Amino acid sequence: MLGIDLRGKRALIAGVADDAGFGFAIAKALAEAGATICLGTWPPALGIFTKLLDRGKLTESLLLPSGKSMTFERIYPLDAAFDTLDDVPQDVLENKRYSGHGDFSIQGMANRLSEDFGPQGLDIVVHSLANAPEVTKPLVDTSRQGYLDAIGVSAYSNIAFVRVFAPMMQPGGNFLSLSYLAGERAIPGYGGGMSSAKAALEADTRTLAYEAGRRWGVRINAISAGPWASRAASAIGLIERMVAYYRANAPLGREFIPRDVAHAAAFLASPLAAAVTGTVFHVDNGYHAMGMAIDHADETPSSA
Repeated sequence: MLGIDLRGKRALIAGVADDAGFGFAIAKALAEAGATICLGTWPPALGIFTKLLDRGKLTESLLLPSGKSMTFERIYPLDAAFDTLDDVPQDVLENKRYSGHGDFSIQGMANRLSEDFGPQGLDIVVHSLANAPEVTKPLVDTSRQGYLDAIGVSAYSNIAFVRVFAPMMQPGGNFLSLSYLAGERAIPGYGGGMSSAKAALEADTRTLAYEAGRRWGVRINAISAGPWASRAASAIGLIERMVAYYRANAPLGREFIPRDVAHAAAFLASPLAAAVTGTVFHVDNGYHAMGMAIDHADETPSSA
């Protein structure tokens, strides 16, 4: 039987702070396939997340189909807005929500990984990060700083990940990021520069696939996922409407769930996808293929 086998692989999933989003679902799928899992979590959310784990509040969510429970080798503090600790403004360093976490920059997390697992102890990196302080504003009303903040965390950090983590990878290493259709099409209400950030993320996926593929032999892909009403996505005021609209108009009328994205991620991270790189892989029940909304049920083509 042809299967996905990630035994002996170590994955880092950046951007997990609860059990509701795509990042957590991907972690479970990779763990189910045999990989060991490390997380990178935003420092202000890290304490709450670890308390939930310690108090057993996530016991059910951690359960794998095999009956085993997913565990995390390490949970590192990470603020992907900063490449090094020298980049962190003084007011952030002095913020109590960041105190006690040490070096929470991208390079700081890389240093900790190297200390814990050696200079080449990584196989898979998942970029499940997105942030736009002005996401509820139309793009035309977004400030320069709001736009740059969205691009910096949601897109540029993936470039920094490849630059920093690719040299730490075993042969066959691969990167995966999460995008959304707003990088290709206008989605009213998805503002604050997030649409621009997703477009940049997808363009960078293609360029990085070439550059990093030739330099380090790693693969770079992205998944363009359908909308999901996670806690993080609740910042987009119309997320429930987006979910309903997708379900009503996608070629497949089935329910879309994070596990759909997770299964695609496991495939892309596996040797089965050894020749797949530079790809934006749509996992959205086919909605991206549609050019017109389905207005009436009686317009559905018959099987005749």
